[in-house]
Amino acid sequence: MVKPESAGTVARNTLWMFFGLGLRLVIQALYFVVIARSLGASGYGAFIGVVALVGIVFPFGDLGSGGLLIKNVSRDQSQFPAYWGTALLTTGASSSVLFLAVLGLSRFALPATIPLLLVLLVSGSDLVGLNIITMCGQAFQAFDRLQWTATINVLVSASRLSAALILVAFQRHPSPLQWGYVYFISTTLVAITAVALVCAKLGAPRFGWQRGPGEVREGFYFSAGLSAQTIYNDLDKTMLARLGTLQATGIYGAAYRLIDVSFVPVSSLLTASFSNFFRAGADGISASLSYAKPLLLRALGYSVFACVALLTCAGIVPHILGPEYASTVEALRWLSVLPILKVVHYFYSNALTGSGHQALRTKIQVGVAIFNVLINLWLIPAYSWRGAAWSSIASDGLLACGIGLAAFVLFRRSQSVLVNAPVNAGTD
Repeated sequence: MVKPESAGTVARNTLWMFFGLGLRLVIQALYFVVIARSLGASGYGAFIGVVALVGIVFPFGDLGSGGLLIKNVSRDQSQFPAYWGTALLTTGASSSVLFLAVLGLSRFALPATIPLLLVLLVSGSDLVGLNIITMCGQAFQAFDRLQWTATINVLVSASRLSAALILVAFQRHPSPLQWGYVYFISTTLVAITAVALVCAKLGAPRFGWQRGPGEVREGFYFSAGLSAQTIYNDLDKTMLARLGTLQATGIYGAAYRLIDVSFVPVSSLLTASFSNFFRAGADGISASLSYAKPLLLRALGYSVFACVALLTCAGIVPHILGPEYASTVEALRWLSVLPILKVVHYFYSNALTGSGHQALRTKIQVGVAIFNVLINLWLIPAYSWRGAAWSSIASDGLLACGIGLAAFVLFRRSQSVLVNAPVNAGTD
């Protein structure tokens, strides 16, 4: 049996991630203000629409290599060189194919006013560079060395802030395409640095194909689940750009970005505890849920506080971003309930993943993603960004109910097996 790390280790790693994500939050806030103000609502809407489109296929860039690395290395650290090498090879091959697919898809999914070159730059940055950066953070996560995961996260945001400040210094109101160039260069530099850091601290990769058919299937479920998550979180921004206006996309994208900011403390806890879900889950869903329960309750308390804070403080947003973001106040208030819903489905989802039920988790996520697309096709043309906000609330609520119900059914089933097990098992 592989025991989870102690509560002290999780607390220390949570503090590392909170410090790292907190510092990243401050940097991202500055970066967000600089870019949102300099691009304007329409320019920011164009950029965020492209990022959201790329984000749908982004999880398939590594075909679940990062999740498999955490799962296997957290249980046996000697397997790191092989899984690290496989992850790099897989990402290089898969991202190249997806890069071409996104360029073709953008013709139909995005308005013609968005240049194809911007799609190319964001695709190269995120599908290759950001996937590699994410895997580097996951490599340290598997060893519970989250101070380096936090460092990598800060590097990403710091490089983009620096790039944004340099760009605005030379061009006060840059175009989305000009920002695309800077975005690509800054991501590439961090990706190179992150790989060098992993090799120096954890060891060089051993290139080869580590996966059997079962792991290929499990890796696909990891990717499909993350892609579905991106769809119900971010596809509405791409659909707004296509079915609505870039102005509406910028307003809604800014509000959703602030929701992400409010979720940083919970994200810290989720990242710090993720490898422990695999260790606890080796003993089944009951152990995984027992591990999740106290974490869920703490995160739920914070998310209620965050919801109230968002409702009461939303009015200051136009004073920071500018008067053209006045409607972001209403959007933010509509979305303020999302942190509560996200806490519920994220912790129960990790309990399913850790106990070997990633396939079930993915199927529920895909179902919610399909629901999100269908309801957005109705709500966005009729109600613009308000429709996108309502569909987000409905989708996260449906996911919380679905994942929670699945966890409950699996738990009851596991308890039934224990009750019905022969009392004289193992005796003559």
